Amino acid sequence: MTSDANVLAQAAAAAQAFLASLPDRHVGARATLAELRAALGGLLPEAGVAPTQVIADLVRHVDAGLIAMPGPRYFGFVIGGSYPVAVAADWLTSAWDQNAGLYAVSPAAAVVEDVAAGWLRALFGLPATAGVGFVTGGQMATFTCLAAARHAVLRRAGWDVEQDGLCGAAPITVVVGAEAHATIFAALRYLGLGAGRVRTVAADGQGRMRSDALRATLATCNGPTIVCAQAGNVNTGAFDPFPEIAPLTQRRGAWLHVDGAFGLWAAASPALRHLVAGVERADSWATDAHKWLNVPYDAGLAIVADASAHRAAMSVTAAYLIPGSSDQRDPLDWTPEFSRRARGFPIYATLRALGRQGVAELIERCCARARRMAERLAAAPRVTVLNDVVLNQVLVRFQPPLDGDADAFTRAVVERVQRDGTCWLSGTTWQGKGAMRISVCNWSTTEADADRSVDAILRAAVAIS
Repeated sequence: MTSDANVLAQAAAAAQAFLASLPDRHVGARATLAELRAALGGLLPEAGVAPTQVIADLVRHVDAGLIAMPGPRYFGFVIGGSYPVAVAADWLTSAWDQNAGLYAVSPAAAVVEDVAAGWLRALFGLPATAGVGFVTGGQMATFTCLAAARHAVLRRAGWDVEQDGLCGAAPITVVVGAEAHATIFAALRYLGLGAGRVRTVAADGQGRMRSDALRATLATCNGPTIVCAQAGNVNTGAFDPFPEIAPLTQRRGAWLHVDGAFGLWAAASPALRHLVAGVERADSWATDAHKWLNVPYDAGLAIVADASAHRAAMSVTAAYLIPGSSDQRDPLDWTPEFSRRARGFPIYATLRALGRQGVAELIERCCARARRMAERLAAAPRVTVLNDVVLNQVLVRFQPPLDGDADAFTRAVVERVQRDGTCWLSGTTWQGKGAMRISVCNWSTTEADADRSVDAILRAAVAIS
């Protein structure tokens, strides 16, 4: 076996050993910052180190600093795991080393993205002619969609923003709900629209945009307008009322964008599809296949109903580029990037392995685990579930046994659970109250994992009472 083959086999074995450890692994990191710096730092060596030694050292030194995110009891933020078939396709993606910018550079990568785009549109119930861009994650999906929105609303006002920039253009008003995700505001900064152009609409107790407040706000908007709604609040999992919001934006002539980073996947489930009723009437949708299709990172999806607006905002030309024919899809027409890895392969492989029924079962299973955890926690003394558990998000608040600071007590429970290592979850602030946030997104989370995690959470609350 050659040295190159040795190092690849070595890495594959180490990866498989890590994956095999996940069911029982301590979920949080075990090394301190100082320990990791001491193990991994130092000066760049003058002479190179043998590749097999580099991999052996890397595996040994990073292990204690890894968090078992792909495992069944990681509930922090909204982070999915990765199906084995997705990891396998991702390994092949790296080995094939294809630049997915142009059809001419990698026909296979371009066709796989085209096919997967069609499957995704059908799965979400979105227009079959919508443009689909395979981007890095939810942030760039939002950026791409809002770039298309900026193009379209200014084009209606007689302005070509790609040619003439923003100087001299009609000002764009952006309307968001009070619980809009931070990535919306980051994308607006990148696009030169800024926070000063944002008008915030009140939300209800679950974080849903209030349609009456939106109606009142739109009545005061003049000129080009973009409305950003939400499918799946990052804390509660709640959905904005699309059947009411969509007609309001359409009558106003505004562009409706939907941040569906994880919530849009509810459309794939017959049991949960009612949550996204009306979402197909929007103009663009951003989501992330890592969060809930359970593929490795680098899996954002930007979907735009008006494919011409999508392409106008993203496509580039140069003398050295070889454009595809009318029936060939050039991926760079739909993303902000020229050169990139062929990120469509893991998505394609996972969709094909699961099928429509498998995707639906994944979403429904995660939501069932979230409800199970919420029900058990709510039944415990001095524990309150703050949200309606409509999807996969659970907000929990703990009351100390004597009159005391519930915020501080809740934070202490979160920290003790993280140290314990049975599971890992995060804290948040919801409507001024400290809370524990549980997000169930992993394909491998069983009922036993859910129960074991609840037991650890309740033990932590008792231990610091």
